[in-house]
Amino acid sequence: MSRDLCYHCGLPVPDAAGFSVDIGGQPRRLCCGGCQAVARAIVDNGLADYYRQRDALPESPREAMPAALAGLELFDHEGFQKTFVRELDAAEREAALIVEGITCAACIWLIEKHVAAQPGVLGVEINFTSHRARVRWDAAQTKLSAVLAAVAAIGYRAHPYDAARSEALARKERRGALWRVFVAGFGMMQVMMYAVPVYLAGDGEMTPGIESLMRWASLALTLPVVGYSAAPFFRGAWRDLGQRRAGMDVPVAIGVGVAFLASVWATLTASGEVYFDSVTMFVFFLLGGRYLEMTARQRAVGVTEALARLTPAFAARIPGYPGERAVEQLPAAELRPGDVVLVRPGEIIPADGCVVEGRSGADEALLTGESAPVAKAPGAPVIGGALNVDSPLFVRVEQAGDATRLAAIVRLMERASLERPRIVQAADRVASRFILAVLLVAALAAAAWCFVAPAKALWVAVSVLVVTCPCALSLATPVALTVASGALARAGLLVTRGNAVETLARATHFVFDKTGTLTYGRPTLLDVLPLGRLDGASCTALAAGVEHASEHAIGAALREAAGPAAVRVAESANTPGRGMAAVWDGKTVRIGRPDWVGELHGKPLPEAALARLDGAETAVALADAEGWLALFRFGDAIRPDAAAMIAALRAEGLQVALLTGDAAPVAARVARALGIDAVRAGATPQEKHAYVVALQEGGAVVAMVGDGINDAPVLARAQVSVAMGGGAQLARTQADLVLLSENLDHLCRGYRLARRTLRVIRQNLAWSVVLQPGGPAAGDARLRHAVDGRHRHVRQFAAGGAQFTASAAPGRALAWKSSTC
Repeated sequence: MSRDLCYHCGLPVPDAAGFSVDIGGQPRRLCCGGCQAVARAIVDNGLADYYRQRDALPESPREAMPAALAGLELFDHEGFQKTFVRELDAAEREAALIVEGITCAACIWLIEKHVAAQPGVLGVEINFTSHRARVRWDAAQTKLSAVLAAVAAIGYRAHPYDAARSEALARKERRGALWRVFVAGFGMMQVMMYAVPVYLAGDGEMTPGIESLMRWASLALTLPVVGYSAAPFFRGAWRDLGQRRAGMDVPVAIGVGVAFLASVWATLTASGEVYFDSVTMFVFFLLGGRYLEMTARQRAVGVTEALARLTPAFAARIPGYPGERAVEQLPAAELRPGDVVLVRPGEIIPADGCVVEGRSGADEALLTGESAPVAKAPGAPVIGGALNVDSPLFVRVEQAGDATRLAAIVRLMERASLERPRIVQAADRVASRFILAVLLVAALAAAAWCFVAPAKALWVAVSVLVVTCPCALSLATPVALTVASGALARAGLLVTRGNAVETLARATHFVFDKTGTLTYGRPTLLDVLPLGRLDGASCTALAAGVEHASEHAIGAALREAAGPAAVRVAESANTPGRGMAAVWDGKTVRIGRPDWVGELHGKPLPEAALARLDGAETAVALADAEGWLALFRFGDAIRPDAAAMIAALRAEGLQVALLTGDAAPVAARVARALGIDAVRAGATPQEKHAYVVALQEGGAVVAMVGDGINDAPVLARAQVSVAMGGGAQLARTQADLVLLSENLDHLCRGYRLARRTLRVIRQNLAWSVVLQPGGPAAGDARLRHAVDGRHRHVRQFAAGGAQFTASAAPGRALAWKSSTC
């Protein structure tokens, strides 16, 4: 006698069990008190729709709530939380968790709804692919242990995200998938060994006993393929049918199952045809395609995992710097702004900061895509997660922990993974409708053949189901986008929103901000006009020496230009709004505004210098008591790769515009240098927004590239937006992509890759509808068996777009013919 199954977990209900809960107006029997408690918690919180939406059964609470969760209060310890909890403000906290026990999309819905309803919880988001969760709560109202207890109360487990554990789960998934492919491939090859002699044998050349033996051997070898390798298809089909929807596993499971059962019947009755070889080959090719899809997805996700593992566990802090050089080891999470750390060659920089002592190179390849080490000297910024290559560096920490640029990159990538691109959603909708059409066509074909040749009706229906599996329609689209996102991240262009790749490929107009985007966004020494007894290099070295203590951007530009050649001066003094003064070689020297500097000697500025002042963005003069020494012109230097990038975009047929708040002469100079015709200067944030809206109303798909806070509104308005990696935080959070490397050539490469990705997606959609391939990457095994009278046996199959025909007349050798689809 069959037992009732637990309505919550699906396990058999013991005869003596008296547990039940009213769900949907009906009493539902449950197997134990744990399931009863979980089910009652779900119903009492108004979440009974979970039972209608779920497409798989959860773990039993006996497994979902182990004894280890009895110590949840340990998660409230501040020291323990440093590694995975981020402080957003005085009371708001955010934690990165991994949730176990998730089996379907309804689980995500249930957990998010239940946890969000808890007092003090401000938000919860769960990624179904990785099972990673981000939970925000008010620490004044609740504790992390209460959030974890709420998750456990409905039968799941949540714990701090552990990259090593995540990688272990990914390895387990790969190993299981590879075993399934191996079993299917081994079974396919062995079954084909038994099938080929039957196909090639002429009438009377094979006794019924031998043919029966071949069939039984093929059945034995096909059993593990269907029972083990093809099990995911049957489980997926059962889940889809339980939800009253047609997923792509449904036609596969029906085709494989019917073909296998019909072949078993033919083997038992020694009549009809068997299709064990077709079944095993189809399962093998389909599993091979899915394995390639899984590995591609995991490689792309691995970019995020690799970034998350970059920060070292410990740092070498120097509490007494610069006097004392004693080093103390402490967790990197405990670093604070202002700390000075020692980073030895071959070590990872533990936090964002600036170099205070030492010269070296930093490998920032994984963060920015730059393959060559970046030179670092005193005053140079460093990024946490970069590798120190050459010499020891003393670094003053400016941002640590979750405030670093690396942590922000990881959060943006996780946000992108939570979103489903529109093109993927469209492909899923098309696939669902296509599958329904396939099932209808298969039924109609079987009905028609019942009147023409009833013996073939079943095999015609099976053939329609097998050859029309729309796996490319549902799998190849997200695979292409996932691989593209990973490739862009490795090249330094970070995808932060799911729709970015698709929309970037459709862009018709690229609109650029100037400052910090096409230019460096900081003063750079353009040229030096010597006016006295010293040459240009000597004047630059003297000016850098006078400005050695200045924090002004002009002083930094002079020091950068002079490098180690800067001279030593004494008695440096700053006059706010005017400039710097110092004593050099016994004489007072000034650098700054020309009128203030001229007061030192009382001589007028030469005409050559006056002419230079007219076209300068910024100019400062250098003089001593004897007269003028030099005039320095500064400007926002254009990035060296900007011109090539603009030319490449225009060669692709794109419209390029410059949209800046700078004055018209400055904007015109940059536009002329880069070959940009459309220029809008002096634009406010509102005017930038209106400019993009006007383009969009004309049918343009606008890609906006900017870096400042004033660019945030227009970045949010554009169909696709790109922020510079070194720009304002607000701009980066509004953008769809972040150019971490700040190498504009990477933007061009990213656009071409997005175009190629969209082209591949369209090809996948077209091929999946026209040819109905059974696998997204490895191709499809589509097999037909036909017997041409009593004199010729023919076997045809198609794989990867090529069609092969094997034929043999009685007593003749096997002949092969191939053609390309």
